Amino acid sequence: MNSILEVPVDGGPYALTAGPDGAMWVTLVHGGAIARVAPDGDLRVHPVADGSRPSLITRGTDGALWFTRAGDDRIGRITTDGEQTAVELTSGSAPFGITVGPDGALWFTTMTAGTVGRLGDDGTVDEWPVGGMPSMITTGPDGALWFTMNQANSIGRLDTGGTLTKREVPTRGSGPVGITATHDDTVWFTAVLADKIGRIPMDEAIQELDLPGKPHAVVADPMGGVWVSLWATDQVARVSADGEVVTIDLPADSEPHGMAIGPDGALWVALEAGYVLRLPTN
Repeated sequence: MNSILEVPVDGGPYALTAGPDGAMWVTLVHGGAIARVAPDGDLRVHPVADGSRPSLITRGTDGALWFTRAGDDRIGRITTDGEQTAVELTSGSAPFGITVGPDGALWFTTMTAGTVGRLGDDGTVDEWPVGGMPSMITTGPDGALWFTMNQANSIGRLDTGGTLTKREVPTRGSGPVGITATHDDTVWFTAVLADKIGRIPMDEAIQELDLPGKPHAVVADPMGGVWVSLWATDQVARVSADGEVVTIDLPADSEPHGMAIGPDGALWVALEAGYVLRLPTN
């Protein structure tokens, strides 16, 4: 499939990930639900709970989809058959980012409580205080957890033993949000308040590049470089490893946020205004 696919999805599509069933699984932050979008555009919606605010989502090692519920302080789990369970966290913690760690466990951030947490296979939750409103999180090429610290103007690194280090973003008040790791031993992050993307080669200084339009999410491109959502200008941008930027226009007022690479290598984008978009990348 090499054509653009636009699927209307009510409820505020926010983030998405590829499931083991070949479909894309999408959080509906305003609708309190999880949507499944098949490659042909077939849509199924699974209600979660009113006010649950499903936010970030990832595929677990168990083949289920795991997602943060920022509105009611839970980590949700949904199977490809639609069966749901949840793990309760501390009230008011506001979980947001989530990823599979190098140890196979689920690692997550809590924006209000200011922690990075680990959810083990046995349901045990451990948390480390980090402060700074930790937002999105990814497993780095060095086997540690890397995360944006939105209110601390920093990028945090936590190893699986709980040792924390921080790297300050050169531009003050940058508001880092999105983060991803690429195959060339690099961590990339977005700085939404500074209109920049940052690049962190391991053991080297942070590099920054100007972008238009409030960069939000960032995802690794299998062909090299990264894709970035620009929600203020209704665009996505591809940034190569050497800093070349190419933008693609999206529908007006679409509010692009989360992105993911599908099983076919296409870029899927969650548009909070009410669509999920598939963009061929070749």
